[in-house]
Amino acid sequence: MWTLTSDVEEYAAVAEPFLLGDPVRNTVPLTILANLRAGMPVKSPLFGWWTVDGEVRGAVFHTPPHPAGLFAVPVEAVAPLVEALKGELSMFVGPVEVTAEATRLLGAPARLVSERLYRLGTLTVPDVPGRGRLAVPGDFPLLVSWYHAFGDEVGMGEADDVAERVAQRLAARELFVWEEGGAPVSLAALSPAAGGVCRIGPVYTPPSCRRRGYGAAVTAFASRTGLAERCTEVVLFTDLGNPTSNAIYQAIGYEPVSDFAHVTYAP
Repeated sequence: MWTLTSDVEEYAAVAEPFLLGDPVRNTVPLTILANLRAGMPVKSPLFGWWTVDGEVRGAVFHTPPHPAGLFAVPVEAVAPLVEALKGELSMFVGPVEVTAEATRLLGAPARLVSERLYRLGTLTVPDVPGRGRLAVPGDFPLLVSWYHAFGDEVGMGEADDVAERVAQRLAARELFVWEEGGAPVSLAALSPAAGGVCRIGPVYTPPSCRRRGYGAAVTAFASRTGLAERCTEVVLFTDLGNPTSNAIYQAIGYEPVSDFAHVTYAP
């Protein structure tokens, strides 16, 4: 049975213990929950949990305009969820077996992006010229332009105000750059720990600076900082349509965990 609410604390009290049972696979819902508790603004949110014989077996969240998060939804709960939402699932992300069941019920989507979740095993730091550092306020204009470029390139730009988002992440010490010759050449972001897990993303290198190892270097630097100062596990998501990035992350120690899909029905 699905129970739905707009009250984040009601949802947290029931769903958080379940989500913490697998903090790596549930990195996104746990991070969203932490952000909401920290005051992240959201309009018309929806949260839910799936119970079987009184035991929580699944959880879902939707914080518009972002996709609904089906990360912790079991396959058998998809049809009841679609029914509970009256078929109103225009954009969602979740494990491939879950999204496959949802698209079976809802029909062919307008867009489907295949993703893979990786967990850092043993970090291998690449030998790349330059150095990593925490981003500083002076980097702000460049980082805003890089965030815009990243969103345009992957076709899934952030719906929020990008400048505000970058300012928030700078203030929270979540953004790192790799620089060579005194100039930043690549960016990696690191989410706050949730359930002991930090998540890398986005990672962006401008086209003029690619094929030199900067993306791998800044990812390794941010990952090492996370493990040293902030968390016990580091994870990241990749687009399976980009074999280069998948190979790069595996080369520095990231190991596949499971596959996900980002599904869009709205144009």
